[in-house]
Amino acid sequence: MKKFYSWIMSFGKTKVAITAAALIIVVGGAFAIFHKSSSPSTLITVTQGSITETVSVTGNTTPMQSVALAFQNSGTVASTNFAVGDTVAAGQVVASLNADSIYAQLKQAQANVDAAQATLEGLQAGSRPEDIAASQAALDQANQDLLNMYGSINNSSSDAYAKATDAVRTQLSVFFTNGDTSNPQLTFQTTNSQAAISANTDRAEVTTALSAWQSELDTVSASSSQSNLSTLLTNGVSTLSTVRTLLSDVSNALNGASLSSATLASYKTDVTTALGEVNIASTNLTTASQNIASQQAVVAEAQANLALKQAGSTPQSIASQQATVEAAQANVESIQANIANTQIVAPISGVITQMDAKVGQIASPGTTLVSIISANAYEVDAYVPETDIGKVAVGNPVDMTFDAFPGETFAGTVFYIDPAQTITQGVVDYKVKVSFTTVDPRIKSGLTANLNIKTQQKNNVLILPQYAILQTDQGNFVEVLKNGKVENDPVTLGIQDEQGNVEITSGVTAGEQVENIGLK
Repeated sequence: MKKFYSWIMSFGKTKVAITAAALIIVVGGAFAIFHKSSSPSTLITVTQGSITETVSVTGNTTPMQSVALAFQNSGTVASTNFAVGDTVAAGQVVASLNADSIYAQLKQAQANVDAAQATLEGLQAGSRPEDIAASQAALDQANQDLLNMYGSINNSSSDAYAKATDAVRTQLSVFFTNGDTSNPQLTFQTTNSQAAISANTDRAEVTTALSAWQSELDTVSASSSQSNLSTLLTNGVSTLSTVRTLLSDVSNALNGASLSSATLASYKTDVTTALGEVNIASTNLTTASQNIASQQAVVAEAQANLALKQAGSTPQSIASQQATVEAAQANVESIQANIANTQIVAPISGVITQMDAKVGQIASPGTTLVSIISANAYEVDAYVPETDIGKVAVGNPVDMTFDAFPGETFAGTVFYIDPAQTITQGVVDYKVKVSFTTVDPRIKSGLTANLNIKTQQKNNVLILPQYAILQTDQGNFVEVLKNGKVENDPVTLGIQDEQGNVEITSGVTAGEQVENIGLK
């Protein structure tokens, strides 16, 4: 029994030892296998292939076109044809002002053009015999009318003389003693001594003027020369002016006269009556003089028109009328421009994003009432740091992803680089614009975009990962094992991609192995 127990104990210890040994072997083997499979190689092979340099930035989608529109004229809004969210085509009228008065002006201006054009065509065609005869008849009639006006001067002057004589010698008869002499005197006393002196002097001058007028009337008849008749008319107007001065001075003298109330009232009535007669006579002669002057202008115009018809159209007259036509046409175009300014017309096709024009409201010129953005035509605006802007060029392809569309990539192209910098909190950036290669109706304004701008791509170049390059103040190197020793060979670097691969332009060859600096 003791032997059996000893054997059992001995076997147990042996079994434990064997098991432990086996475990050590298994664990050790596993560690060796794991360590062998997980340890990176200490050498990296220079490969040959393609490499693409990129610049990564973030931007936002914006409409490729957007416009803010306003009326150019002030006025009342008459109509609005669209609302916010509506699609509008380029050239469509979005809103308009009331332009009735301007359309009326346009009709008048167009009529003026037609009239000027007709006159021009008449000048270019030349005068017809009928036109010359009509112009001669118009001149004859104008001359006859003028002759009749001169013929009436004698009667008009005689009537004016009679009124002036009645005013002085009848209405003022009680005002003066020795009235028709060279030394007339007022019949009443007045405190206005200067007016009295002036009245006495005026009365003597009027007597002389009326006598001269009477003599002239005795020698001039309706058949007298136009020169003599004109002189008669002029002298009559002058004499009536002298009589009016007399009446004014007499009226001033009455204001300080020592007369009874009844007599003073009667005298004032006489002066008023006399003044009325003189005014009527003066008006008649003045009107006759003005009519003659006007008729003389009519005669001159008729003479010129006849001469023009007889001479035919000159190059100068045709050119002048052509200028008149052009001026009339320019006026039409100006009014048409004013009409256009009463409308807001969409300059681009797109979607209305603002419509503040309301029918009946008063619009002020220059105040933005309508905004339009291009529909389904968006770009991405992004800002590139100054350290990278030198790599970016117009035409660079771009890969874009959007937070709104996870898992999708959109293609685009750089089509604009702002030449001016944008400084934000001391950081210098440059704005770039990227267009979409394919229009996608899902794109909307304001989406966040992640851009990878492919600035350069090279094929069949030597490539190493960045971590295999040793960079010091002396330059760039790779470590190469030569004759059992590690040596630093200088290399020249080219572009780098976003995965950390670098182009080697010189210093290594394809297939060459270099030390994995990153592993160390």
